[in-house]
Amino acid sequence: MLSRNLRQFCRRYSQSTTFRTSQTSPSQHNENQIGMFYTIDANLGKQLFTTGGLPKSFMKQTKTFTETAVMVRRPALDLMECIKASDMNKPVVRYVLYGEKGAGKSITMAHLLHFAHEQGYLIVHVPWVSEWLRRLPRHKEMSNSQTREGFVDLPLDAASWLLHFKTQNQLILKQGDMKLSKTYEWSKRESSEAGSPLAAMIEHGINRVKYACDVVDALVQEIKILSNNKQCKTFVAIDGFNSFFYPLTRLNTPTKKKVKPEEVTLTTSFLELTKNDWNNGAILITVDELAVPEDHQESFLPKYLLYKKGFEHLDPFVPIEVGRYTEKEFLSCASYYRDRLWLRGPPEIETELKFTSTLNPFKFMEQCAPL
Repeated sequence: MLSRNLRQFCRRYSQSTTFRTSQTSPSQHNENQIGMFYTIDANLGKQLFTTGGLPKSFMKQTKTFTETAVMVRRPALDLMECIKASDMNKPVVRYVLYGEKGAGKSITMAHLLHFAHEQGYLIVHVPWVSEWLRRLPRHKEMSNSQTREGFVDLPLDAASWLLHFKTQNQLILKQGDMKLSKTYEWSKRESSEAGSPLAAMIEHGINRVKYACDVVDALVQEIKILSNNKQCKTFVAIDGFNSFFYPLTRLNTPTKKKVKPEEVTLTTSFLELTKNDWNNGAILITVDELAVPEDHQESFLPKYLLYKKGFEHLDPFVPIEVGRYTEKEFLSCASYYRDRLWLRGPPEIETELKFTSTLNPFKFMEQCAPL
């Protein structure tokens, strides 16, 4: 006869199909699917996330599992319902995802990016602000801005982001009404004429890295105009937004002077885009302890991480907490890991991991990896 533990294990594993849902459309997800995983089409995953958007540890896992599976969770469903119910003629609503490290804020944002793509939004996505401001200076190319005195440009980062934007919005950018409202002059010989395709200006910024930061700034202005004119609806998503307000960066001028975030042209562009002075869109940001040096963190709450300046910039906003797994979500994730042969062993392991991981999604994933 089977032991009691083995019978429980077999019964739990026979029910493991409940960890998946066949509904791959985010707009159709509902409360009945909370805790279940859905799979993002491989080609769509490449379009949305190849150039950024998923944490590196999660990307490694997707390669191991040969699929990109995202859990349907309550914060994502609440956000989708809010966006669906929003009056697009009113100023954009700012939503702030917050929670402890490893709770799943970036994955929730990825779920919303899929939703926005499916709903036909123009996506303006910054995968991780700290890549611009916190990465070591030796990996940077920095120059003084030629158009704004006292500011510095990060031309390679700007060009990489333009490529990311182009990849995510490749279909929308081909639409005939996505054109420039005015002429932008880059030099005596180079300009982007009024009425020319928005895609052409983006291509110019990618190919002529010297002007990439100015192109990003012009693009922000054009996106707000296009949205206000109802020529597109825009979904802005910025991960690690609080990094824009941390007092210092890792960037130094040639005279060894520390560069402040507000002195970086990319910062001013995206702070302009996250104002609520335009409509026909939505803004989703995350605030994260990992976005700034860890030894300065005492809380994961938005008011603490954004500092006074960042809080005032976003106020008013809708805060949405991404918490730890519920019991149901944990068991679903454990079933998924067993299905992928990522987790093996007797059922007692799950009980142990539940306590050692404290139901934190990242800790659970990390602890399962070497087993």
